[in-house]
Amino acid sequence: MLSYQDKKALEVKGEDCFLLAECFFDRPFQRPAYLFNQRGKSAGTAHLQRNIIKFNPILYAQNRETFIEQVVAHEVAHLIVYQQYGKVRPHGKEWQYVMQAVFNCPALTTHALDIKDVIGRQFAYQCDCTRHLLSIRRHNKILKGAKYLCKKCTGELKII
Repeated sequence: MLSYQDKKALEVKGEDCFLLAECFFDRPFQRPAYLFNQRGKSAGTAHLQRNIIKFNPILYAQNRETFIEQVVAHEVAHLIVYQQYGKVRPHGKEWQYVMQAVFNCPALTTHALDIKDVIGRQFAYQCDCTRHLLSIRRHNKILKGAKYLCKKCTGELKII
């Protein structure tokens, strides 16, 4: 559970990003609702049609500086791009442009945060070349008949 100050810090950074975008594009942008209940390995997600940004409270508590410097801008950029250009590739040239030209941030598509505290239970699977650890979600899909293939050898993953 994040404190009021933590939530406010994320929202203030989000507002700073929106003000930069409004000056850059010379137009207003609709502000999102901020939620602090993102689960799993994602630091945050932007829900374009619902105009919501969700942040992972566990990863934020362990990486406050990275969230303020990078994650907030990353998620706000998704909403800015959607409002400015419509439906485009999630980390395409428009998103990269907003990250670099508007927010002066590197256009990193993934984070490098330590996820050991949010990873959840994993299940061991084997293909023809290596061992894989799958989330409970993928494990359950396999139990219901889904098939996953290794990207390297294209062999089907089988539970160990």
